[in-house]
Amino acid sequence: MQATKVGIREFRSGLAEYIATETPVAVTRHGQTVGIFIPTPGQADADVAALKKASTELDRLLAARSVDIDAVAAEFKAIRKKSKTGGTGKRLARKAG
Repeated sequence: MQATKVGIREFRSGLAEYIATETPVAVTRHGQTVGIFIPTPGQADADVAALKKASTELDRLLAARSVDIDAVAAEFKAIRKKSKTGGTGKRLARKAG
């Protein structure tokens, strides 16, 4: 299989695209090959199945304990908002530098 040749900047900017293909990529800098990227097939189906199983188990545990999911989500949002604002209602300024 012939590798696609791309410059390092193009490779970096299009990384998601190159990861999704099955074609190897020869990464070049100043016309010289500095590396070869060989994408490997993922385990998307297994990952999705594991997430679905975990989701089902989480739903079962929450129902067994009569947890109100909407209340938990609201509490989480309130805590996040408070931590972002330092508890004052105002956003904290980020230091530059």
